[in-house]
Amino acid sequence: MNTPLHRRFPKSFTWGVATSAFQIEGAAREDGKGESIWDCFCTVPGAIADASNGDVACDHYHRLDEDLDLIASLGVSCYRFSIAWPRVQPDGGAGHGAWNAKGMDFYKRLVDGLHKRGIQAFATLNHWDLPQALQDQGGWAARDTVHRFVDYARHVNAQIGAGLAGLTTHNEPWVMAVLGHEQGSFAPGIKSRATCLQVAHHLLLSHGLAMKALRADGCKVPIGIVLNLAPSEPATDSAADAAAAHREDARSRRWYADPLFKGCYPQEVLDEVGADAPRIENGDMQAIAEPMDYLGVNYYMRSVVSASGQAFDAKARGLPVSDMGWEIYPRGLTDLLTLLHRDYPGMPPIYVTENGGAFKDANWQGGRVQDDDRLAFLRDHITAMADAMDHGVPMAGYMVWSLMDNFEWSSGYLKRFGIVHVDYATQARTLKASAEWYRDFLRDWRS
Repeated sequence: MNTPLHRRFPKSFTWGVATSAFQIEGAAREDGKGESIWDCFCTVPGAIADASNGDVACDHYHRLDEDLDLIASLGVSCYRFSIAWPRVQPDGGAGHGAWNAKGMDFYKRLVDGLHKRGIQAFATLNHWDLPQALQDQGGWAARDTVHRFVDYARHVNAQIGAGLAGLTTHNEPWVMAVLGHEQGSFAPGIKSRATCLQVAHHLLLSHGLAMKALRADGCKVPIGIVLNLAPSEPATDSAADAAAAHREDARSRRWYADPLFKGCYPQEVLDEVGADAPRIENGDMQAIAEPMDYLGVNYYMRSVVSASGQAFDAKARGLPVSDMGWEIYPRGLTDLLTLLHRDYPGMPPIYVTENGGAFKDANWQGGRVQDDDRLAFLRDHITAMADAMDHGVPMAGYMVWSLMDNFEWSSGYLKRFGIVHVDYATQARTLKASAEWYRDFLRDWRS
């Protein structure tokens, strides 16, 4: 007899929902907030699919209590959010470096509000919205930004650290490095492989140095980093495709995980990039490999690789895809988690910090969205995570991306990931069927 899904998880497991500041907060120029690289990137013609921006987004800044009540209604045990660096330090320390008390007050109210509702607070320090003033001085390509980030991390910890259950340094360094600095499709819109690799190194270095500084300050909050990862699989059984998949795994998964857990970059990637390799100073790799308390993993799809370089078109092959055009492949989560467990013995507990699907959500029934595709996506991926736990992977929690529909970066408001529908004209929030399923699943798990 099959064990019900909710019974496959221990009572110590952490269940939550996730968001990020720029995608939901709005209030882009209120109460002293500075400009971020995404505020600027949204003004570039053609950068955002619908020519929108994050000026209002979901107006979360003005609807905090309403949204906290919404989170509590789902029965989750944690909420993962990010802090907008330019809201608490408008220039990021590039000039006078003054701290903005009004901006930090918002996050104090957020953390206090979560406590009052019995919900753990998991904060992310950097979810891509670097202060533009720092970008003007070189951004993440400049080593000085590493030290400005450490100062910022220490300030946030001093202000709200006592109220946090988890503190993440960076969300998805791969996205910031590759999409932001090599492909140029995300802020700040730079196209340079050498810059991309240097940015990746500085992000990892700032993670390690921030952890060390926070612990020296007496921080007791568990600290980790969040990586977006995917298993790389060959498109065919050919030796050439297998080799191509191995190279892609080294460039993406291992370029970020190996330094954290082995203290080195994959040599085959260093050999490949040659003169574009990052500048590494004495002590950098030791700092990056500072032991952390948890690893966050964001999973959306697998990577299927061909030696020909031809992109894998899941839709053309008749495979299920989301509204992003991404293949829906729950087994990839099991494969990824077991791969991490195999490659990095002694790894700390893992949280799935983002997992979800964008769908068109056109099917309204009784005032809410009957999003059966998203519901199935969540159910099947939670099942895949349970399968990984059966293989001994030390899982600590799972967080749905996303709590609500929001500004989806270069896609603007055209793509909806939320389990809660947002009417952007009125800002009305409405539970979708997926939210109701998640709420009921958590009720069964608790009982």
